[in-house]
Amino acid sequence: MRTLDLSDGATSPPPYRLKLMLMPAFSFAGLGTILDSLFIVNWLAQEARFEWQLLGLEESVTASNGTPLAVESEWPAPHALDEVWVLASFATKRYRDDTRLAMWLRHCAAAGANLGGIEVGSDMLAAAGVMQGHRVAMHWDNREGFSERYPQLETSSELYCLDHDRLSCAGGTAIVDLMFAWLARHVEPPLLEELRNHLLERRQRDGARQQLAADPLHHIETSAQIRRVLRHMRRHIETPLSTADLANHAGLSPRQLERRFKQELGVTPIRYYLWLRINRAHRLLQQTELSVAAVASAAGFASLEHFSRSYRRFFGCAPSADRLQSPEAPVLPLRYLPYRRR
Repeated sequence: MRTLDLSDGATSPPPYRLKLMLMPAFSFAGLGTILDSLFIVNWLAQEARFEWQLLGLEESVTASNGTPLAVESEWPAPHALDEVWVLASFATKRYRDDTRLAMWLRHCAAAGANLGGIEVGSDMLAAAGVMQGHRVAMHWDNREGFSERYPQLETSSELYCLDHDRLSCAGGTAIVDLMFAWLARHVEPPLLEELRNHLLERRQRDGARQQLAADPLHHIETSAQIRRVLRHMRRHIETPLSTADLANHAGLSPRQLERRFKQELGVTPIRYYLWLRINRAHRLLQQTELSVAAVASAAGFASLEHFSRSYRRFFGCAPSADRLQSPEAPVLPLRYLPYRRR
């Protein structure tokens, strides 16, 4: 950890060199959080504690909100940097086979640089083969697809993970928490406290905190019996159970289970089960190379025709037309969300 000796006559260390690789459709808000934190630290310290550089596959990269940014397409030599973070939010499937990027990341790792993945930037690191032996915090919407692609890696639903010379972050507001935790490695406590003051953020969530606070499994109003059924459903996606089997598992009659689901989740058990299965299919279609037939099977559909019909009803398109997670891809309409209306 580099810190500044504030005693008289101290010599400042050279700036910590962080390079940010921006993948197409990256999160503009995430980048802003990172850069503002670094800028404020430099400003408060009245010296360049950090220097950063924006990199990209080409000379310009467009964020997910449509904002274009000029970036450097000629990347620095691995020995000329301290750390690289890859920022990505969509469409990483298009770039997993980019040999130039993968080779550069491997060379950075071999040179001793720290590496990090922000949101699904970890997909690029995993594709380059530089995340072995490290835990990966992955956004809940991408964790299943990521695990399917990289079963050898340990993925988690943590907000962020600082694992020695690797870091990963699920994205969103967790980037704020990550920045505080990461900066604690590099700056003295008074400077970090002053950063908190300027960002008007006195709280910091621990990286081990779990995502999906809105999931019925984690909601205080969901009863223990219904939580038990929800967990049972998720363990049996590929081979769906009947309502009678689910009710028996919870120690309820089918009629009682129906009533409790409508009271607590606003939908029937069968409707919720279908929602789970369709969403698994949606993620696997967009995030993996599995065939449509393999996805249908993984989502518990014995009939490809039934799967296609159900998928069209939820997403308005055929499964074969929804093979890339991008800002233009279909999302589940709000009317299908199985949460009790408040």
